[in-house]
Amino acid sequence: MEFAYRTDVGRKRLNNQDYVGVFSNQAGAKLALVADGMGGHRGGDVASEMAVSHVGFDFEKTTTTDIEAIVKWLIFELQQENERILEKAQQYRDLLGMGTTIVATIISGTRFLVANIGDSRAYLYRGQRLMQITEDHSLVNELVKRGELTPEEAARFPQKNVITRSLGVNNDVDADVTIYDMEPDDYLLLCSDGLTNMVSDPQIAGVLREDMSLGAKAQELILMANAAGGTDNITALLIHQEGRLGDD
Repeated sequence: MEFAYRTDVGRKRLNNQDYVGVFSNQAGAKLALVADGMGGHRGGDVASEMAVSHVGFDFEKTTTTDIEAIVKWLIFELQQENERILEKAQQYRDLLGMGTTIVATIISGTRFLVANIGDSRAYLYRGQRLMQITEDHSLVNELVKRGELTPEEAARFPQKNVITRSLGVNNDVDADVTIYDMEPDDYLLLCSDGLTNMVSDPQIAGVLREDMSLGAKAQELILMANAAGGTDNITALLIHQEGRLGDD
């Protein structure tokens, strides 16, 4: 199994509030995370770095490969991290109100879970088909689901960046967590909305279809987002299941 990621400040922002990481636990399970911070002139990058670093560090100490047990661990861990971010924000005035989205996958054997809070996304590319496997927790997505906006109107919606769930803002944490079976030659993409607001799903699928290294594909996605305007920080994390299932 191969991992590659790239993150970029984009063309409009002064600092990068995205954070990304890949970790292994004591039994060889893999965790990959992307977080997109928000709030304050430096609060967003603090919240996103805290989320990725703390969850990753705690995962490295775990010893299980049982995916159902890992789900329970992750839900508890996200609640703990939510409390840590809230506590940190109370200690420093310039961090007040900080929070972060988070999207994560944990891969163990032939199964993987995907968890998300906010509008950072996970995609599965399988059999030449790209599928979004997370649901955006955002105002614009709620309006589309209620039929108040068409997908075309949603793309131009002025409050597109308003999210309805995040880590570190409220006391309650509500992550969506789903378990999937892995298949040979699967690709997973975890990304911040700085990519998906600039690059369409067909364009993403086109990059994944190209004959180039995984790192080059991640870099190409960043370049495309910047070429389209680069209005936000951009992060793309790619995972490729090469060969037989269970191969590293």
